Amino acid sequence: MSIKPQQLQQGDTIGIVTLGSPLEANIINQGISMLKNMGFQVIVGDYVYAKNGFLSGTPEQRASDLMKMFQNDQVKLILPTRGGVGVAGILPYLDFNIIRSNPKIISGYSDITVLINVLYQLADLVTFQSLMLLDFRASTPSYNFSQFFNSITRTTAPWQIMNPPNIPLISKVAGNVTGVIVGGNLTSFVDCLGTPYEIDTKGKILFLEDTHEPVNTVYRYLNHLKLAGKFDDCIGIIMGECTKCQPAYAKTFENVIDEFLVPLGKPLMTNLTSAHGYYKAAIPLGINVNMNTMNRTLTVMEPTVIL
Repeated sequence: MSIKPQQLQQGDTIGIVTLGSPLEANIINQGISMLKNMGFQVIVGDYVYAKNGFLSGTPEQRASDLMKMFQNDQVKLILPTRGGVGVAGILPYLDFNIIRSNPKIISGYSDITVLINVLYQLADLVTFQSLMLLDFRASTPSYNFSQFFNSITRTTAPWQIMNPPNIPLISKVAGNVTGVIVGGNLTSFVDCLGTPYEIDTKGKILFLEDTHEPVNTVYRYLNHLKLAGKFDDCIGIIMGECTKCQPAYAKTFENVIDEFLVPLGKPLMTNLTSAHGYYKAAIPLGINVNMNTMNRTLTVMEPTVIL
């Protein structure tokens, strides 16, 4: 049974961690300043500013920061600065029993989705594909903030995950299914196939998105998931955006969806604004949702946080 973290309230403490690639200090400081101006307390991990080439410190250091945040009774929300390569490297150094006993809100996208799905699978924790610290800046649309804060403060259900006005969800294969939603960044999940941390899609609604990949590579990754049985196991598929994914051999991302995913026959909805896109819907992972492609609705069926 999924463990729901406590809701975030005004004045609560947010723990900042860097779990993958490094982020410029000025962007980190800008995000921290915005959080403080919003009325939150902030605790910064020991290795948040660390740099080791394309990694921010060793896997042990990054994992240590995360574990300290889970063990800190003051912290209500753990907010990674960014994703980037290296997030999967911390997984062997996490204590999932301690995490299960100290549930916190944790949010992120891109490579962070490997972590937040594993936290659901191995620690039963409800997690959130939503904002990271780098999104706390003046240029972020108000839609993104409202999605984020509504998902981590609202203790009632049902409620709908909705795109901004004038950006429709698209039905590709008719169906009406209810199940736990999992997923996130396609590239990151392919990287973990064959490991103890590969995504479990059995009986789940699977959400996928990606960024900056040529469309033939997207096809390759989707086919890898298919060969691994992940589409056989799932009960429905939601495709987010493929942000800045360039066509290849005259084929577009939409072509790949129509020619590869539609024939699978699973209920299929596309065009969910998310993750790497300008608009970012908040998607709670490890929670039961209803996907009705005829009505083009995606409904969260149970509270995502508790009082």
